[in-house]
Amino acid sequence: MSWLKSLPANSRLHNVFQAFPETARPLIAYHEALMRGPSPFSAGEREFIAAYVSGLNACDFCYDIHAQTAAAFGIDTQTLRALLTEPDLAPVDTRIRPVLAFVRKLTLSPNRMTPADAQAVFDAGWNDRALHDAAAICGLFNLMNRLVDGLGIEADGAHTHFVAQRLATTSYAGFLSLLPEAKHGHRGGD
Repeated sequence: MSWLKSLPANSRLHNVFQAFPETARPLIAYHEALMRGPSPFSAGEREFIAAYVSGLNACDFCYDIHAQTAAAFGIDTQTLRALLTEPDLAPVDTRIRPVLAFVRKLTLSPNRMTPADAQAVFDAGWNDRALHDAAAICGLFNLMNRLVDGLGIEADGAHTHFVAQRLATTSYAGFLSLLPEAKHGHRGGD
């Protein structure tokens, strides 16, 4: 249920984006660049990271969508569930494990990050772009989790499945066509 008084109670995230296109356009464009642009991580791995961060934040809306999107790219979501319950025992590829440890710490205790956290990512064979992308995906989905939870956005299973399939086939840029032309000024009731 949306808590925005200018929107119906059953509004979804795309309704929020439609109400605030001035901020939605650059946000969606950033999603597209980060999640589908060039990266050392595959699109599936990036969706996996997004789902993991969302799971750490207990944001069911984002977790469900991005776990299903990762699955559409061939990522095993059983591993994702295991990571959230027993991160040290989850059957994760050794190369991606330090990346996941990095985003876990950055999400749960960002003030405790150290150069050693970054070095573990480099020691696993990743480069500066990978470290950047991991931190950026983590930051973006911490933002999205707060936006969704802070505005009371929810969705049923059918909607999350629809959005995940759309993300897997048309990517994030496909949502730009749902937005009205950006207008200057404030919208959404004062």
